[in-house]
Amino acid sequence: MSIVEVKGGKLVGTKGKGYTIKQHAGHQRMYHIELENEVIDQFLDVLQDVSDEQLEYIPYMRFIVAAKLLELTDEAFGEAVRNILHDRNTGGFTIGLQERTQDPIDFVKFSTALTHLVGTPNFDAMSGKYYARFTVKHTDKSDSYLRQAYRLFTLHTDGTYVDEPTDWLLMMKFSEENAIGGRSRLLHLDDWEDLDRFYKQPLASHPFTYKAPASKNVEQEVKRQTFYEQQNKPCICFIDQFVFPETIEQSKYLKDLSCSMENSISTVGLDLPVGNLVMLNNRFWLHGREAFEHNTQLHRELLRQRGRFAK
Repeated sequence: MSIVEVKGGKLVGTKGKGYTIKQHAGHQRMYHIELENEVIDQFLDVLQDVSDEQLEYIPYMRFIVAAKLLELTDEAFGEAVRNILHDRNTGGFTIGLQERTQDPIDFVKFSTALTHLVGTPNFDAMSGKYYARFTVKHTDKSDSYLRQAYRLFTLHTDGTYVDEPTDWLLMMKFSEENAIGGRSRLLHLDDWEDLDRFYKQPLASHPFTYKAPASKNVEQEVKRQTFYEQQNKPCICFIDQFVFPETIEQSKYLKDLSCSMENSISTVGLDLPVGNLVMLNNRFWLHGREAFEHNTQLHRELLRQRGRFAK
């Protein structure tokens, strides 16, 4: 079953065993998948004895939780998730736990089930695990925009400074208090008005050097082209914080590119409730975060997984 279809400018969804897939209310290119409460409750109940340590220490357990989700829905559910992420017209969806639990361990299990339906997460050197949990608070002394609440987190792709494929990205909201602003910012590459202008410049294929700050625990330097092709379509690899140009010309190209994306009318702010996650194809979706309004009691916790598609 393929659910990736467009009619009258709208994505066409479907209903399966224990779930519904429909166009996302906040973005015309994205889907929202809604699981029935019974499916969520059964998923959490049958996996209640699976600990986060087991998921961390025993890699096959990560696929076991994915298999449980399929048992409670159907094989078409896994196919639909993969179809959405692979399809250039969409490439993204949200899904959540419908407030059936607030337990962070349940959130880890659920996000792990989703990622292992599509592939394998990369090792996250920042956390030393296959996933990372991190907080955004009023004060922070980190060396990147990831945890700095009152800065605009500019549009970027993940995995720019690691020497491995990063096909997809998952972000899940664990908790949030006293937070105004801070919406996810999303831009699909094909909606960017200036794509051709930057894609067709000679520097588009230049191998720029990427280096991570100390907090990422990655000492390796890598060379990355800003644009490359997959299935005859342009894809992008970019983050302004970690790219090291060597000339004024290169610097102007990167700055102009970033400014163009930031000012694109197609960059959309998306709300993500606690217990929900967003999953994106990292090859043609750029993401960032709006700045928060100042609040000394601000607290948000997120989980991140990113990795490669199964062959």
